[in-house]
Amino acid sequence: MSDGAQVIQRMRVLIAVSVGLLAAPVIVAQAPADPTPLRWGVPTTLPGSALVAVVSGDPFASVETTFLIAMPSGYRIPAHFHPGNVRVGVREGALLVGMGDKLDRKRARALAAGDSAMIPAGVHHVWLASSRTVATLTFRGPFTITYLRAEEAPRFRAFPVGY
Repeated sequence: MSDGAQVIQRMRVLIAVSVGLLAAPVIVAQAPADPTPLRWGVPTTLPGSALVAVVSGDPFASVETTFLIAMPSGYRIPAHFHPGNVRVGVREGALLVGMGDKLDRKRARALAAGDSAMIPAGVHHVWLASSRTVATLTFRGPFTITYLRAEEAPRFRAFPVGY
């Protein structure tokens, strides 16, 4: 190999190593040092068969909170509203979000994996999971949900479903 070719080869290696070193802090910063497994539970404020897990924050305190909700296909949250803004993001599956007092499939917004939407405070809306769906909800606590029709609100369950 000629001296010129060796210099070029060394420059390529140096550039590749430099780029790798520049990216390393970003990669390390994104990996938690001690990942805590999520604790899934059955929420008492939502219809049965959904599971939720707190990702960050405290849903009972006045802080920004994010939780995951896992819903089976066909899962429906009847018309309701929240006192604060709620950002919903779909991680897996598909979610129909209808604004108003009932679900109008023609006017509902379909959210697929990777999509997100902001639901303003006080806006009436309905959810329908059109397949098994996992979504994130981010809001400022405490988490409050008010159902428009009392007969559609979940009944208090003394023990989580499945026990």
